[in-house]
Amino acid sequence: MYQFDSFMSYLERKNPSEPEFIEAASEVVSSVLDWVNDNPYYIKNKILERITEPDRVVSFKVEWEDDEGNINVNRGWRVQFNNALGPYKGGLRFHSSVTEGTLKFLAFEQIFKNSLTGLPMGGGKGGSDFSPKGRSDEEIRRFCNAFMRELYRHIGPDVDVPAGDVGVGKREIGYLFGEYKRLTGRHEGVLTGKGLEYGGSPMRPEATGYGALYFAREMLQDAGMDIKDKRVALSGFGNVAWGAAKKASEMGAKVVTLSGPDGYVLDEDGVSTPEKWAYMLSLRSSNKDVVEPYAKKFGAKFFPGLKPWREKVDIAMPSAIQNELSLEDAKMLEDNGVNAVVEVSNMGLTRDAADYLVSKKVPFAPGKAANAGGVAVSGLEMSQNAGHIYWNDEEIDGKLKGIMKGIHSSCLEFGREEDGYIDYRKGANIAGFIKVADAMCALGY
Repeated sequence: MYQFDSFMSYLERKNPSEPEFIEAASEVVSSVLDWVNDNPYYIKNKILERITEPDRVVSFKVEWEDDEGNINVNRGWRVQFNNALGPYKGGLRFHSSVTEGTLKFLAFEQIFKNSLTGLPMGGGKGGSDFSPKGRSDEEIRRFCNAFMRELYRHIGPDVDVPAGDVGVGKREIGYLFGEYKRLTGRHEGVLTGKGLEYGGSPMRPEATGYGALYFAREMLQDAGMDIKDKRVALSGFGNVAWGAAKKASEMGAKVVTLSGPDGYVLDEDGVSTPEKWAYMLSLRSSNKDVVEPYAKKFGAKFFPGLKPWREKVDIAMPSAIQNELSLEDAKMLEDNGVNAVVEVSNMGLTRDAADYLVSKKVPFAPGKAANAGGVAVSGLEMSQNAGHIYWNDEEIDGKLKGIMKGIHSSCLEFGREEDGYIDYRKGANIAGFIKVADAMCALGY
């Protein structure tokens, strides 16, 4: 029989100085511990020890030349955490804050997110401490080429299929895939998030944001509410927030905030027109990482150095980066009567913020459930590449809606409490864990 405190002490000793991974593991372990202790086969097969240890962590040096002819050296990683359900699957993140510990926590979360989709995908993550911010297109291309020259030997369509993440969009995926083709001579589904012109899937850029809104709608409907006319606070302004703003508007909700490292924008007219959505993408592609220009262009209010969670909204959707919504923020949202908090970024809430919302019975959807739309459509892109077929926007959207509805149903199955409150975090963790654990037991060791 496992005891929570003793197992977490064991993990902390094995993973020193990796607080994000420990936080993610703690959340999952606390949710599934009773299920593990009630299943002698899980105990016999040491599932907890095995599922919290990555299969491998690949670390490499990335040398590249900037526009002035200077040689730069960055670090690159690929964390291949668990492939019990299928090839490793998870994004690449290019950002100055990236560390091995960051990628380890993201890869661990990816295991259960991918499991929830029902698609045959394991969990992985990768990236570099290189930041595209302030770099020219040519510098980004040279970096991507150098990164792929190290990564290519560790990936493949039936081994590990990376995608984009923070700092890695369609441009970067194109450069990475081009170098993979030059190195291997093969045009195959080794990356997802590709452009439509060379094997990508419709709706991939929008998928994370769209999927999160489909999940949020299911949450509200279960609580007897309609998403129409709801005020929505988004953080970030990149692809994820862009997709969420588009789909929220289509559903009749009003997105009133966007944010960046420089502060947040309050747009009482709503981020609800094609011109505003297009401008979000132009801001992202500028590599300047600021949102104030949006306020100047569209006459919105700008609050420097602040976060959007102080606004009175019905739905809060952190969509930028991990740990962006604190306990103090959660208390403000709850005081303002928020109806739902939906993590669109990975682990967007600090652990104490999530604990607080659950303790106050505020509906809270963790990222591994709510933001699974991105990896779901990536999985569909893998299927299209493997079968040399093509599904149009309508077909992809229909499949995405079905996947998000299925994830919500899984959360209800394992997360509904006696008083009717849905603990989505617990439900998602248990549903995702059981499928992976059963596969690991079936495969042996």
